[in-house]
Amino acid sequence: MDETIEDYQNGYRYQAGIFSCLYCKQQYEEGYIYPIDDKQAVAQRAMIHHLNTEHAGALGSLIAQRKEISGLSEIQQEILELFARKLSDSVIAQRMGISTSTVRNHRFKLREKEKQAKVFLSIMSLLNEEPFIPPHRGARMIDERYHITPEERNKVLATYFTEEGRLTSLPSKEKRKVIVLTKIVERFDTSKNYSEAAVNEILQLVNEDFVTLRRYLIEYGFMNRTKDGQSYWVVD
Repeated sequence: MDETIEDYQNGYRYQAGIFSCLYCKQQYEEGYIYPIDDKQAVAQRAMIHHLNTEHAGALGSLIAQRKEISGLSEIQQEILELFARKLSDSVIAQRMGISTSTVRNHRFKLREKEKQAKVFLSIMSLLNEEPFIPPHRGARMIDERYHITPEERNKVLATYFTEEGRLTSLPSKEKRKVIVLTKIVERFDTSKNYSEAAVNEILQLVNEDFVTLRRYLIEYGFMNRTKDGQSYWVVD
């Protein structure tokens, strides 16, 4: 199971009422009271006590992870352990037998590593998102109507179009309407101008209500026309 950032920060995973330690098999079930020294504690508090007494807390456990897991070198692990104790740079330098400037340099490099990690996490988050189909060029206002995934588009097209390409009905929901119009406008050549009669002729092949389709193509910015309505073209 993939742990979240919150799981790592806590040191445990919570699922289905169970608190599970990330570093051993210890579990505590919600709804029960557990003896802690001479006191009693609920499940979450018992897990925190377990982490602090058995694994040096959530932070200490993370720092102590193997290099292939944390990406930290031995020197970075050592200096992070000292940072965690809130020691001054001069004290850390004395304990490690290095100069204070070297300690400051380690701080700087770790901050750079943090920035790189944030960028990498953002990249992976975006990669894992289901992509949206880019809105058409003439879209009047980019809002939720245009948050369309390929899966959504395919489902709507299968619902409203026959195998022959006829539109069975005009959807009432805005997002579905945009998807349908995106498909219809593909019948027009972006390099051509069309008369109103030519537009009507093409749209009649899609649905008998060609007047409404023509109006929607204009209103939603898929097509444009001259003021006198003599010439139509695809917005591209």
